[in-house]
Amino acid sequence: MHATSRPIATNQSGPHRDVEKRVDRALRHPLRKPVAEHTRAAFERAREWYQRQAGDGQHPLILDAGCGVGVSTRELARQFDDHLVIGVDRSADRLSREHGEVGDNALLVRADLVDFWRLALAAGWQPVRHYLLYPNPYPKSVHLKQRWHGHPVLPTILALGGRLELRSNWRLYVEEFALALTRATGTAAAVEPYDPGTGYLTPFERKYHASGQSLWRLVAELPHAPELVPCDTERS
Repeated sequence: MHATSRPIATNQSGPHRDVEKRVDRALRHPLRKPVAEHTRAAFERAREWYQRQAGDGQHPLILDAGCGVGVSTRELARQFDDHLVIGVDRSADRLSREHGEVGDNALLVRADLVDFWRLALAAGWQPVRHYLLYPNPYPKSVHLKQRWHGHPVLPTILALGGRLELRSNWRLYVEEFALALTRATGTAAAVEPYDPGTGYLTPFERKYHASGQSLWRLVAELPHAPELVPCDTERS
């Protein structure tokens, strides 16, 4: 069966001119959105699982952010069987779909990703690997602030540190993220074509590749840097 997927349609001809402006704002102004109680409870369950599974501390953490149906979380847990993998998605429907057993070293969590990231940083989590696999591109230029690199949570994403890997079928998204990364941290990361071969991490990756679309990747090694996140002086 031949999969088909339409290429992304956008009214942008290049990286958005306001990327750096959005990054600067995120670095200056704290994100004051209250943490949702359901995510706080979900994070607490994840924290307890992580502490219980980590035991002697010899099991590094991998975050699979926006894991969808959890195929990538399962596969990462298989590839890195000496790590603990936590996949986070906001959709109970996606997470409940049957895609095989979840390994003992993996956990699927329903939570608001923005809040989960903030709680993870506050708890001192330091993932060794952090995946952003095919995030919603929000291709209209007016929606820049909804892309992760244009969102106020960007400093938190970067502050967690570790090997951050972004994949997308939209080159502009990855290029913009690279610009934002350099603006926020001074770290330069190459935007490179990516060929998954037959080792697909997500159903989207399989579909896009089978449709003949180009895939793009960015990988950056980042330090744990909580100081990137602006302090909320009104609450301190």
